[in-house]
Amino acid sequence: MGKREQRRGRRRTYEVRNRRLVRALPGVMLIGGLVFDFFTPPPFTAVPMFAAAPLIAAPFFSRVGTIRVGAGALLCVAALRLYDGTLIRVVPFIELLTILTVSVLAVFINGVVRRSNEQLASARVIAATAMRAVLPTPADRIGGLYVAARYEAAQADEFVGGDLFSVTDTPYGVRLVVGDVRGKGLDAVEAVAVIIGAFREAAEQERSLEGVAQRLERALARESSRRGGLDAVEGFVTAALAEIPQGAGRVRVVNRGHPEPLLLHSDGALEQLRPTLPALPLGMDLGVWPDRSDEWELPAGSTLLLYTDGLSEARDADGVFYDPAERLRGRIFPGPEELLSALADDVRLHTGGVTTDDMALLAVVRPAEGQPDRRTTVKIVGLDGGGG
Repeated sequence: MGKREQRRGRRRTYEVRNRRLVRALPGVMLIGGLVFDFFTPPPFTAVPMFAAAPLIAAPFFSRVGTIRVGAGALLCVAALRLYDGTLIRVVPFIELLTILTVSVLAVFINGVVRRSNEQLASARVIAATAMRAVLPTPADRIGGLYVAARYEAAQADEFVGGDLFSVTDTPYGVRLVVGDVRGKGLDAVEAVAVIIGAFREAAEQERSLEGVAQRLERALARESSRRGGLDAVEGFVTAALAEIPQGAGRVRVVNRGHPEPLLLHSDGALEQLRPTLPALPLGMDLGVWPDRSDEWELPAGSTLLLYTDGLSEARDADGVFYDPAERLRGRIFPGPEELLSALADDVRLHTGGVTTDDMALLAVVRPAEGQPDRRTTVKIVGLDGGGG
């Protein structure tokens, strides 16, 4: 873990250094132009350096900063020509006019870049707001179970992707889904809304978990028709659906091409809930493979963990994939929120803080008899230091 932290620190230092270099470059161009023009014969000129300075500043500086760089370039040329006594001649006038024109162009470019950034930020805010509306944080307790969910974006301060989760209490027990829509951005948000909406409706109405999966399949087919046809490669969704009947002490799972859920026992033992028969993701079903659920015991005190491939496919600097089963086996956590906190911290350490895919995490605990309703929240950093 120490090496990963060092790599992450070096990467951050490198990024900060690059930002400082970019911001210092216009000033360096102006100073370098002064030195070059002062110490070279008259036929040589540093006007290209002075003209480049405001253009370099335009994408990275504010409007006022860009204007200041352009004004600085004009002052540099004027001072040099005043020093050598040629300020009132035709060539210096053309040089000043050239730099003035370039500076005005730089201010215009700065405005275009700023508006584009504002529009991009606005689009991200809208998409993130829509995503949060579609994926609200579930209650801490649903149907007698303790629940925690988390969405970890690959890029900081972004919440726009194709990962999804939902938990609902139904007449047939607590039903939940975790899935991963292919793609990102607003199209992914739209697909997530389709899946979540269909799941919430089907979970209340369908008697079997297989029926819920088929309703999701039909919802995707309707969306494909509405959008003029999405082929199987572009429109699929991997998903794991689970059902925990009230007081039954068992869990049923339908897995449609999704990473296998994990069952963490209260003594630290761990099971990978592998499906009996592999199935295609939603949106790729050709109608020849009917859904089939598998069932496992869910003892009191155990935790069901569902996640997307952003967790299991996270890699370190050497290309080694993160193995949640190996990392969690033998660990004990006081509650689902503590589990997800430790898991998120540990995968960030594994990757050195650099991830390429979002991940959704959902943990459900069947409380043991006499376990208090309110859980103590303990900050846990990493799994090497213990789980609780």
